[in-house]
Amino acid sequence: MGALSARPAAGRTRFLARLGLDRPELRAWALYDWANSVFMTTVLQIFPIFFTKVVAADLPPSVAGARFALSTSLAVTIVALVSPVLGAVADQAGRKKALLGLFLAIGASATAALALIERGDWLLALLLFVLGNVGASGSIVFCNSLLPHIARNDEVDRVSTAGFALGYVSGGLLLAINLLWLTRPALFGIPNDVAAIHLSFLSAGLWWIVFSWPVLRRVREPPARTGDDGESVLAVVGSRLAETIRYFRGHPDALWLLVAFFLYNDGINTIIRMGTLYGTEIGIGRSALIGAVLMVQFVGVPCAFLFGAMADRLGTKRALYLALGVYVAISVVGYRMRTARDFFVMAFLVGTVMGGAQALGRSLFARMVPRHKSAEMFGFFGVFDKFGGVMGSALFALTLTLTGSSRPAILALIVLFAAGAAFLSVVDVERGEHAARTAEAGSAGNV
Repeated sequence: MGALSARPAAGRTRFLARLGLDRPELRAWALYDWANSVFMTTVLQIFPIFFTKVVAADLPPSVAGARFALSTSLAVTIVALVSPVLGAVADQAGRKKALLGLFLAIGASATAALALIERGDWLLALLLFVLGNVGASGSIVFCNSLLPHIARNDEVDRVSTAGFALGYVSGGLLLAINLLWLTRPALFGIPNDVAAIHLSFLSAGLWWIVFSWPVLRRVREPPARTGDDGESVLAVVGSRLAETIRYFRGHPDALWLLVAFFLYNDGINTIIRMGTLYGTEIGIGRSALIGAVLMVQFVGVPCAFLFGAMADRLGTKRALYLALGVYVAISVVGYRMRTARDFFVMAFLVGTVMGGAQALGRSLFARMVPRHKSAEMFGFFGVFDKFGGVMGSALFALTLTLTGSSRPAILALIVLFAAGAAFLSVVDVERGEHAARTAEAGSAGNV
């Protein structure tokens, strides 16, 4: 009887291992993607529509769109500037989880506060939107920095893609609930659609806070770096940043990977952040826009796990090349888009590759990171990640202002995906992994 009961347990363990979720700390870490992703769905998808149609309804549409795009650029620039410095502090003081908690508190509070926004409050709305972006982006930097401490090199691709898959489930689930509130407010006792949007923002903030507890409780804080007794914090941080810059110069594979990620992720972030605004611009209805975004979430769940399996079989770089090829097709579909059907086709294609492309970039970098510098290195990763949204957002703002149309910016994204693939081709993964492990051994010997 004991042997029979052990078989299902062993089967569950093997299944979870294939998904990258077989240990409590891995599940807790991946669950932060579940918590954080509701900002990427409920807020990033509903807020642009709410802003242009309600909050900034008294402004010309091109002015409202430009101000929204510029606020997005401001948010990602703030994170890009502070991430490396805070990462160095987190490594030195052993405060990765504390800074994760700080940024999630900022982001979740700002998200919930969007429930207070009314027509005409466009400046306060953009301020809260910027703070929400800073919280979401900053917290994920410190969560990512925990990945190389809990996952082995042979499982890091699966763990990273599992996080994205859970994020799709979570984002899709809450967005489905929000969509019901928006389309049938009277059924739930909600007075109107604006109140439904307010309730959606509040639910996203609370969801984010509640599901963040596992990573804060279950994942251990990695040890602080040692060997700098007597030096001021600023001196230590400065020396650590200089050391990291020298590391990139001496080990170019990690640097070329960052450049590749910067380029292709600029295109991905632009599609994520500006997609619903673009759809609104060409006349696609709100329900169709949100429905397409919802479809992305559920298409993304199996596809994210699939990319983790493909990375094991084909190699991480080949799996990334496949994803970037699909993104080229997405840019063409977006440029030619005229109807809601076209938007759904584009959304389906995005769902097949979005999680895989971003998760494998994260996991590949985690394999090339010396663990004792993970927060600082992922701080630099955050720079390239977040500045990878500045060019596309600024391009949308510029083209909206000059031409009144976003179509030229959509087609231009092909250049970013092609350039990202070109830089990725020069990355030697094995050499980069060896450099990271050698740096760890040297650090251990100097302590």
